[in-house]
Amino acid sequence: MKTFRIRDIFILGLMNFALFVGAGNIIFPPFIGLQAGTSVWAAAAGFLLTGVGLPVVTAMAMAKAGGSLAHITQPVGRHCGMLLTIICYLCIGPLFATPRTASVSYELAIQPFTESERWLPLWSIAYFAIVILVSLYPGRLLDTVGKVLSPVKIIALLILAITAIILPAGKPQQPVSAYATAAFSEGLTNGYLTMDTLAALVFGLVIVGAIQSRGVTSVRLVTRYAVLSGLIAGAGLALVYLSLFRLGTGSTGLIENATNGAQVLGAYVHFSYGTAGNIFLGVLITIACMVTAIGLTCACAGYFSSITRISYRTYAWFFAAFAMLVSNLGLTHLITVSVPILTAVYPVFVVLILTYFIRGWFQSAPRVVRPAALIAFLFGLADALEASGITLKPFILARQLPLHDQGLAWILPVLSIMVLAAGLDRVKGPVQTTACQERRSCEKPGMP
Repeated sequence: MKTFRIRDIFILGLMNFALFVGAGNIIFPPFIGLQAGTSVWAAAAGFLLTGVGLPVVTAMAMAKAGGSLAHITQPVGRHCGMLLTIICYLCIGPLFATPRTASVSYELAIQPFTESERWLPLWSIAYFAIVILVSLYPGRLLDTVGKVLSPVKIIALLILAITAIILPAGKPQQPVSAYATAAFSEGLTNGYLTMDTLAALVFGLVIVGAIQSRGVTSVRLVTRYAVLSGLIAGAGLALVYLSLFRLGTGSTGLIENATNGAQVLGAYVHFSYGTAGNIFLGVLITIACMVTAIGLTCACAGYFSSITRISYRTYAWFFAAFAMLVSNLGLTHLITVSVPILTAVYPVFVVLILTYFIRGWFQSAPRVVRPAALIAFLFGLADALEASGITLKPFILARQLPLHDQGLAWILPVLSIMVLAAGLDRVKGPVQTTACQERRSCEKPGMP
């Protein structure tokens, strides 16, 4: 039976880490650090909860599920589960996350020298040409990403982290905007925007595939290696975030009216290393973003080819081309558009992920999970509408609930519904299945 050595597990963990560390991971913490100022650690706590804690738990759930998102969404039903899965893949793929990698890399690698966005279309063509070149051969990801690109990215991030610690550009300022009154909740929301929890749902299939491509067939070993790689990735993410928060708090006075973290990063690196620093940062960000874009393209193409009759290579070409077009909207606009959508869907996925570990406690998981997921979606929708500036009377009541200021108003209603549903589930007893239902339960979840 094929097994991994410690070195192989470490390389797999580096690959997982490299897949996660993309655009959102690098640009959000410096901006939070700058704006949160003296309240940075409250903001950091919220950010680490949704930006590291949830992704690591999700990676564990996906490892246990064998990389199948359909197993995670199974309690909400076949059709609803597939809809949620498609939304997840589209958000983390061609609609938001993948295009953002090209926008961020352009803003940090090219724009400091051109001082214009007019070369973004040409950059996006070259960028996604490389992405598609690697994505067409998913079986080689562990070699191309785990052994080559990951070490380069990690060394560059270490240099940036050490510089941020020993060479701050200034002292933390007083918190501005919402960070003055709700630093934790602002950090929490920005942790959503990294999309790492959704990315963990998508990358689960990639990681499992990479393990199996090395001849590991034991389900127990595949799960163990996937979990360990998720823990390694989580530890790496936390260290990167902490150093980038430090970088942001020490960037006071370097740039005025910054609208995103890419601008803060660029200003700090130029302060520390001059033009050579801008070149270094451009190379780092481009590699980091490109690795993430490759992983997302592989995952999206793999999923959609599995539920249709269209080939993996066709989807890979399509998603890369579509993401290339969307990337030309620009970084700030992409972030603005993504906030309401991610705010709406995140609570649902959090409920599905966390309940995955306790479904064996229930007589019927759908009886408990479905109403909880519905309530989570309604509250997420209320927050999304509020973020978009839309006010509807039925959703105004959500503002009166505990934890609303922390962006967690949905937690207490969801827990209450789960307790009630679990009690009813216990009273009703086991579900009586027919022979037809038993046959269907053996079918692969989420497949048409």
